Amino acid sequence: MLETTDAILLMRGISKIFPGVTALEDVDFALRPGEIHALMGENGAGKSTLIKVLTGVEHPDNGSIELAGRLVQVRSPQHSQSLGISTVYQEVNLCTNLSVAENILLGNEPRRFGTIDWRRMNALAAQALKRLDIDIDVARPLGNYSLAIQQMVAIVRALEIESARILILDEPTSSLDANETSRLFDVMRKLRASGIAIVFVTHFLDQVYQVSDRITVLRNGRLVGTYDTESLPRVELIAKMLGRSLADLETVSRARAEHELPDAQSLALKATGLGHKGTLEPLDLALRAGEVVGLAGLLGSGRSELARLLFGVDTPDAGSLEVGGAPVTRHGPGESLRRGIALCPEDRKVEGIVKDLTIRENIILALQARQGWARYLPESKQYEIAERFVRLLGIVTPSVDQLVGNLSGGNQQKVILARWLAINPRILILDEPTRGIDVGAKAEIQKLVLDLADEGKSIVFISSELEEVLRISQRVIVMRDQRKAAEYGKDVNAQTIIHTMAGHQ
Repeated sequence: MLETTDAILLMRGISKIFPGVTALEDVDFALRPGEIHALMGENGAGKSTLIKVLTGVEHPDNGSIELAGRLVQVRSPQHSQSLGISTVYQEVNLCTNLSVAENILLGNEPRRFGTIDWRRMNALAAQALKRLDIDIDVARPLGNYSLAIQQMVAIVRALEIESARILILDEPTSSLDANETSRLFDVMRKLRASGIAIVFVTHFLDQVYQVSDRITVLRNGRLVGTYDTESLPRVELIAKMLGRSLADLETVSRARAEHELPDAQSLALKATGLGHKGTLEPLDLALRAGEVVGLAGLLGSGRSELARLLFGVDTPDAGSLEVGGAPVTRHGPGESLRRGIALCPEDRKVEGIVKDLTIRENIILALQARQGWARYLPESKQYEIAERFVRLLGIVTPSVDQLVGNLSGGNQQKVILARWLAINPRILILDEPTRGIDVGAKAEIQKLVLDLADEGKSIVFISSELEEVLRISQRVIVMRDQRKAAEYGKDVNAQTIIHTMAGHQ
């Protein structure tokens, strides 16, 4: 039954059908003033569609929306803002070349004698930031500040556009480190104390339990239920999201414990003193056939920089690299592909998928590039490869001719994996392969990584989630301050790694 006590927002019986897909079916959602309400579910559960209905991007086929006791029909995002509903998306949509003040008051600049009153605009922007205990120079370009500060500015702008009563935060922490996330949570708590109602969309369970008051779970477009956070154990939350037991995750954990290296002496890759001035201090790395080596560390610790050096995106200016016992003298992604090295990049939207191409076209990109565009893959072969990996990875799509931009985040990530698996690499570098995807898809990808290792492939696995690194790695390298801080075997525990990341080892 929908809890309506003191609700500022009531969404009743919301349904939305797209061609061939029921995105939402009879979903209820209630939001109270002064609460942080986590919206949880796997990719494809309906979270994004529910948010789009609330913000006027999509119009429901059935159902009603009440705002402060009044029935409303949200016609557009602009209308949503005028009703006091503001949204901050995962990708900060601001102008980094403009000043902080310009970003906050863009379109609402104070004027004097027909021109912008810059002094007053800077004062208003600084005052708005000060309410959230943020003290920065608002006259400086926004691009001069960290992503975390940009996120805060986006929130302040969302609150300043109209008299906001509801703030929707869509994956706001996906690119923030632990300290930046903690600062964002402080801001969220201040907003909650001021009476703002916050809808918090995230995949991070720890964060849900840190900051939220209630949790609503969606699955397959339907409402599973709404719960007080303190009364819902994490295991139960995951089970509700998945609609099944945690057997998949437990299977992955057992698989890691039982996984044995096929040949402890067979080196697939060896880096000696490999480094790049300004981004990575020289380090040694040995990667054996059939081994999963995890890289742990905070953002900026050097994890991604090492991945880029190994794949040849950046050229090392120190040390040497051997692949399969042969010295590497020419660096570059094309050369790496020919050596059988593949990189699944951290930012799938910028460096991974080509959203305007189909699933088939995305999957065959690397294979086509490796053999050269003069040797064009026949279309029948493209379909054969794409359909095989769609089946193998369980990519949810009606057709391989579906635009990849229409897929959920988890399915997009599987398409990128399919692209690199299609070249049958010997070495696979996975940089945050499960970031921003649901628990079920994470379990599938983790199991796939171990299956690939069992086939003799060598994996470098980078993740911000320490539990994930520990679950599947035979060795863990801890990065700190752009250098290799320590290396541990598979018996290492989380506490040791955390102390090493903090510089206490």
